Amino acid sequence: MIAASAYAFVTGRKVAGLFDHAAGRDLQVAAEARGERLQGIDGDRGAEFGGTLPELYDAGDEGFVSLEIDGAKARGFDRGSSGHYSLEVGEGFVQLYDHAEGAWFAFGVKAP
Repeated sequence: MIAASAYAFVTGRKVAGLFDHAAGRDLQVAAEARGERLQGIDGDRGAEFGGTLPELYDAGDEGFVSLEIDGAKARGFDRGSSGHYSLEVGEGFVQLYDHAEGAWFAFGVKAP
């Protein structure tokens, strides 16, 4: 959800899916940003997400996630897991660092 949201905000493009390189599988996630507003759906969890920056609501976890965009980089806090994250958006990919796990995660972005 966070990777798709950040990509949509930074690039202004729709996200039609992600490839999770760590898990080696496709994720059914879609997101679209207009200005500071986002709407999205996580098909794997059957949950909608969205809102207005800097706060996004994840209906699947019934919690809020903060997301602050700074150029091609972003950072935030997941209130559900009480974890900070930072990420960088590139052409067709997102790299996310989960501070709680101390690990990087890479996602390939699928366009509609």
